[in-house]
Amino acid sequence: MNATRLLVIGAGAIGRTHIDRIRHTPGLALAGIADPSDACRALAESLDVPWAPDHLSALQKFQPQGAIVSTPNPQHVPMALDCLARGVAALVEKPLADSVAEAQRLVDAQARSGVPVLVGHHRRHNPINQRARETIASGQLGRLVGANAMACFYKPQGYFDMAWRREPGGGPVLINLIHEIDMLRFLCGEITQVQALSSNAVRGFTVEDTAAALLRFESGALGTVLLSDTAAAPWCWDMCAGEQDQYPRQDVNALFIAGTEGSLSLPDLSLWHYKGERHWHQPITREQTTALKADPYTRQLQHFAAVIRGEEAPLCSALDGLRTLEATLAVLEAARTGQSVTCSVSTS
Repeated sequence: MNATRLLVIGAGAIGRTHIDRIRHTPGLALAGIADPSDACRALAESLDVPWAPDHLSALQKFQPQGAIVSTPNPQHVPMALDCLARGVAALVEKPLADSVAEAQRLVDAQARSGVPVLVGHHRRHNPINQRARETIASGQLGRLVGANAMACFYKPQGYFDMAWRREPGGGPVLINLIHEIDMLRFLCGEITQVQALSSNAVRGFTVEDTAAALLRFESGALGTVLLSDTAAAPWCWDMCAGEQDQYPRQDVNALFIAGTEGSLSLPDLSLWHYKGERHWHQPITREQTTALKADPYTRQLQHFAAVIRGEEAPLCSALDGLRTLEATLAVLEAARTGQSVTCSVSTS
């Protein structure tokens, strides 16, 4: 089987992550890098791969089968549309767009063209989350009644040297919490209603540093989320799931899902349930399973190649990306207005 040729558009931090995984994954080939910076041109030269200053010339010259759009958020949809117009499948980094309306443009264009779009919510490709989804689907938890996700960690002062990280849109809700929102959707179903509060009391920037949200799922289950990037705490997926080596691994959990027959904690995959009568005075049993340890970024790229070949459907489609974006933006809107925000659950 010939290697699937992938173009990386935008070689910042996440773009370089994709470049590294492509180069070290059998069956994938780096078709080229498109980025106007001198540093990225030097990177391409050091890797002996083609370079172009812009995505249009790269799409024309390098003839990739797929393109990874890992540029700043406002460029996601326009560049993905250019890919679709040329019949090139696109893996678009999160968030899919800056607004629901802009994301809808891509959803509609994808439906018209039939060219695949995958959204880069890489945690869906973590075997832990896939095992959790199977456990929930099997009915072992019964009817879901609630979920709690925590994303508490500390970003150092130097992180905010880039001005955009101190302004609306550059805060932890859209940068970080969107991952928790997508995980909750992946495991618990659609989010229909959001209430939220946010605070910038610690750093005093225009953007939030802490937020709390209450979610209602289509099933009737409720969820809570606590986010802070100014907390000296380990309760976040990056620290406890071991997906990336730059985060010191901590033996804690960050996600809890409760059901009428049992409950599940993640990432340790502990299943809590009663062997006999369900009663709070009775002993409750903990069973722990394990999942294959595998790099979710590599698995996402392998899945992208399978989608390009027509062997698999996108695990996170453009419509999925839109729904996650809508629920995440609803957190910001609810916090801003103090009002409950309703989310669409349309399947169109």
